Amino acid sequence: MSHSTIDPHTGAGHGSVKSYAIGLVISIALTLLAFGALMADGHFGLGRTALMVLIAVCAVAQILVQLICFMHMGSSDQWWNRTSFIFTILTIAILLGGSLWVMHHLHANMHPDINHVIQQSHTVPAAPSSY
Repeated sequence: MSHSTIDPHTGAGHGSVKSYAIGLVISIALTLLAFGALMADGHFGLGRTALMVLIAVCAVAQILVQLICFMHMGSSDQWWNRTSFIFTILTIAILLGGSLWVMHHLHANMHPDINHVIQQSHTVPAAPSSY
């Protein structure tokens, strides 16, 4: 049962059990890799930037595995596949861009200027005036 079947009504190909199993194993491996790197918390010499890059690479690889193994994007040149891919890219761009925009504005509006805080803490209060 590892052969691909084609739906006679739509002409769309369905994946084989083998392609689904491979996709599942790769997805689990990528998830465990990202989770393990995060939980290791620098024990393997990964800095914060390298950890973020590793998680981002795992996320992009996970998206590609999902598109190829489960949505069969590489199997045919159908209009529906291209539409699904464009929608996926647009949704990711909106979510990522919106999240970064919100986090930037929260950081800018919630954290005071550190130089201003240091200057205020180092000023000597004026002596109380006598009556």
